[in-house]
Amino acid sequence: MTSKINVLQVIPKLGYGGAETGCYDIAHYLAEKDCGSFIATSGGELLKFVKKKKVGIFRIPVHSKNPVLIILNAFLLSLIILIKKINIVHARSRAPAWSCYLACILTNVNFVTTFHGTYNFKSKLKKFYNSVMLRSKLTIAGSNFIFGHINENYEEYLSKKKKLRVIFRGINVDYFNQKNISILKREKLKKIWNLEENKFTILMPGRLTYWKGQEKFIEALNILKEDYNYTDFQAILLGSDQGRKVYLKKLYSLVERYSLSKKLRFINHCREMPLAYSLADVVVSASVEPEAFGRVAVESQSMGKPIIASNIGGSKETILNKKSGFLYKHDDPRELAKNLNTVIQLNQEELKLMGNEGRKNVTKKFDVEVMCDSNLREYKKLLKN
Repeated sequence: MTSKINVLQVIPKLGYGGAETGCYDIAHYLAEKDCGSFIATSGGELLKFVKKKKVGIFRIPVHSKNPVLIILNAFLLSLIILIKKINIVHARSRAPAWSCYLACILTNVNFVTTFHGTYNFKSKLKKFYNSVMLRSKLTIAGSNFIFGHINENYEEYLSKKKKLRVIFRGINVDYFNQKNISILKREKLKKIWNLEENKFTILMPGRLTYWKGQEKFIEALNILKEDYNYTDFQAILLGSDQGRKVYLKKLYSLVERYSLSKKLRFINHCREMPLAYSLADVVVSASVEPEAFGRVAVESQSMGKPIIASNIGGSKETILNKKSGFLYKHDDPRELAKNLNTVIQLNQEELKLMGNEGRKNVTKKFDVEVMCDSNLREYKKLLKN
């Protein structure tokens, strides 16, 4: 076996989600460390930014859950493993993980997975399908919350021979840095989004789906307006409905019912998220179900913005409560409104202090360099055994 570390990461699509950006970051980090770095994927928007001279790309249909294609992909991955002398295969989703698992058995190479979410495991069949993420020599949990979830719900698939390790997701703290924001770009985006000057701006990023808590957010804005008699604000729901037109219509109806149409803007997409964060005075993550990690909370803190988030899932690990932001009881719009009012009452010095605490927290624990280095160290340990 070659002594050089050659890693093949396999992911359904290389988009802008947390798993995808993590894959992208690790791929380029490995290349910089003189490792062989390859990605197998079916496509995705992030693909055009991959430095092809440093990271090898294989376009195969690893997004498919079709059993026939899963088996076909296993043979295609086996060929890649043999030709490129891959010694570590890192799967980042369940469908391609089955193909990776089979390919690693056929080629006798190390199989690694990253457990990114809680996944649906209500039926025995679903749980078996998910179990592929624990059939690896090393399973990486993206947070202590996910680590606990695995131990609690998948005990029968764990063994002493297999390693379960927490490696927090990381973000590019230079990219998410208020100091690097272009004033011209910021002002241009403010005009495009039709934001008013000197109004307290509340940003809630995230795709439009019920568990992200947009309904609770809208209810909290109404409570802020009615119970706290505060109206000098503007709010932004930033995220795509991804075809959930019924849910979008429900949100529009809530906005109309509470007479918030002049206060709340729906923005479908922003190519440069640091610009979006730079326009906010406070950022909200109102999830009513646990976030596996909570990327919004980390990105906003890196930008020096106070974050208000529900007290479930990964957010409890990424936010310093009452220092870099506030945690509130999930599914409780009244408590969310109370925390919004608390932040509104802070003076500029207090807001700056909270922002600085958030920035320090992220650069210390959630820098992408820390994540990438931790992954590489684990790869090296596998090859030594």
